[in-house]
Amino acid sequence: MTRAIWFLIKVAIVVGIAVWLADRPGTVNINWQGYAVETSFGIAVLITAAVLAFAVFLYRVVRGIIRAPRTLGRYSRSRRRERGYKALTRGMVAVAAGDAATARKMARKADGLLNEPPLTMLLSAQAAQLQGDDRAAKEYFTAMLDRPETAFLGLRGLLTQSLKAGDRMEALQLARRAQSLQPNTPWLLGTLYDLEARSGDWAAAEGTLQQAVQAGAISSEQGRRHRATLLIERSFEAERRGRADAALSHAQAAHDLVPGFVPAAARVARLLAAAGKLRPAAKAVERAWRINPHPDLADAYRDVLANYDPLTRVKLTDKLRVAAPNAAESHIALAQVSLAVQLWGEARTHLNKALELQPSRRLYRLLAELEREERQDEEAARAWLAQAAAAPADPSWTCTACNAVSPTWGGLCGHCGAFDSLEWKAPTMTVSLMAPESTTTAITHQPSERPIGPAVPQSAT
Repeated sequence: MTRAIWFLIKVAIVVGIAVWLADRPGTVNINWQGYAVETSFGIAVLITAAVLAFAVFLYRVVRGIIRAPRTLGRYSRSRRRERGYKALTRGMVAVAAGDAATARKMARKADGLLNEPPLTMLLSAQAAQLQGDDRAAKEYFTAMLDRPETAFLGLRGLLTQSLKAGDRMEALQLARRAQSLQPNTPWLLGTLYDLEARSGDWAAAEGTLQQAVQAGAISSEQGRRHRATLLIERSFEAERRGRADAALSHAQAAHDLVPGFVPAAARVARLLAAAGKLRPAAKAVERAWRINPHPDLADAYRDVLANYDPLTRVKLTDKLRVAAPNAAESHIALAQVSLAVQLWGEARTHLNKALELQPSRRLYRLLAELEREERQDEEAARAWLAQAAAAPADPSWTCTACNAVSPTWGGLCGHCGAFDSLEWKAPTMTVSLMAPESTTTAITHQPSERPIGPAVPQSAT
């Protein structure tokens, strides 16, 4: 519609000019070199316009001839780029489809048609990876490091190769180089944090974890749990270096961050007890027990109360039952203390109560132990042990990455090296591991081997 209006306006202008000239007749005389030309004014105007139009046409023809080589070159380059980008696109599709042969072919074609090494080197590297030619892929990725615009892509490719090869030290160095180029890349922060944690660089991992949470690579809830795990490992590290105050500070920070996190509560309780702070140590376990009754907490509580007289230990352990009265672990904890001090009736009462709440292998074994210790009844003990053998496996510290079972909690899985992957659950396979080195400290022990100590302080509350 707009074009039609403009056309009508132009026609109106031409008609208007023609009418204006017709209403104003006149003549034009030209005398030049003995020639005399006489015509009307209107004809003179038309001739002038025709001459100008021819001059413009002639100018364009001459300019076109002069520029023809450049135009043809530009067209050739345009066609070449078009074919190159088409080959590049087909190569990327082949990479996505896993077609290594086509990807390699298109990479070579695009490299010959395009003068853009960043794009073609990336495709060539990916094609080499598909074909399993890691050496060629590494060469392409390494060459990309020489160009600022492709350095990050090259580092990412080399990082992926290092992780695939299991070379975590090289991967860590590459991840740190990549972070210096792109500090807030979520996937990179998550990868760097995991590598630092697996390498035992707890302080650096804690700083990277904070950045990863801020970038959205890790949720806030997961971030708190991961940070608590890092703090516990830093506590073990500080203790190995003889820095008891720092060990306790890190453990306390982990406990405050996630109060129901069993390893943190057990750790801070044992450190407080080692420092002679029995009341705060007991409170730490009781606080966590209300949220998550757990055998490791019961073990830590027995450690805290180890130097009290037998009846005081039983009385104080009853606080756990009061804190979580409907938890089988509360009754099991009280029964274990009662067994240790030979309060057979008290032990049997709580074991039967726990049996009503949640039968388990461990519970059947304790009932068998009770029969042997109280009545020397081997037949009854064997009956309980037979039920234990038929019962489902008890929960244990199991790696969510490889399903390996660890006898104690640790920040790193002793089987696959995954960080913060141990969860308290029934295992699905029977891979048994030694206790992680970081959790083997001077204040850990097997509670059943500890002799009953003499009565010392009268209260831990």
